[in-house]
Amino acid sequence: MPWEDLLEQFYNYIALEKSLADNTLQSYQLDLQRYTEFLNRRDIDEVVQISPEIIQDYTAVLGELGLSANSISRNFSAIRSFHKYLVLDGLSEHNPTEMLETPRLQRKLPEVLSVEEIFKIIESPDTEVPAGVRDRAILEILYGAGLRVSELIDLKLEQVLFEESLLRITGKGNKERYVPVGEQALNALKLYIARARPLVAKTGKSFGRIFLNRFGKPFSRMGILNIVKQYALLAGIDKRVYPHIFRHSFATHLLENGADLRAVQEMLGHSDI
Repeated sequence: MPWEDLLEQFYNYIALEKSLADNTLQSYQLDLQRYTEFLNRRDIDEVVQISPEIIQDYTAVLGELGLSANSISRNFSAIRSFHKYLVLDGLSEHNPTEMLETPRLQRKLPEVLSVEEIFKIIESPDTEVPAGVRDRAILEILYGAGLRVSELIDLKLEQVLFEESLLRITGKGNKERYVPVGEQALNALKLYIARARPLVAKTGKSFGRIFLNRFGKPFSRMGILNIVKQYALLAGIDKRVYPHIFRHSFATHLLENGADLRAVQEMLGHSDI
């Protein structure tokens, strides 16, 4: 029986027998849809093919993409409930979660900021001055495209496809990928390129890079770190904030809002599942 049909039966069961709240049911649906998409990409179409190691691989992928410990625990609980139901209803004799404990990731999970915290930081630069226009664009692109710092500082004008709302990124191992950029981030980038960048581009060697410091030279990693810390402090964020936290937050917010796991991996430039 296809995963979609099994899920539908499970949703009917928990809605009637467990009397779950609507938001809890929606969380189950989101988590299990993502889980079965993972199984499909592994060419797994029968419960008997699922081993405990497969489920551990799945929760590890969620951790690598920045999901919080609570979110991973919730995902695992949904998966366990699903497999218990399949056995209870005679749809399967095999429960791959039976011998598994709620996952405890071996390494510390990536820290993330809330959407509200991200927006507070992004909105902190004074866009009435050229440096503020530049810094707003840097923060928008860090979060809106989930770029690594190295990808941000290496970004060139010809890599921005404005009409398609895409960035052409060369990541680790010289692998090229296309990353969609939202309207807000794209507008911030356009404003910087039109208004602020020309003021310093002529004073130094830009090497075609988009983001330039006050000397007209490409930013260093430390320069980007200082910008991020400056605006996190200005926004009153009482957490350790660094450039990579924007990338983790980008992935987490997408996944928690129902984005496809594989699509997020591809946007981040992660290797295949």
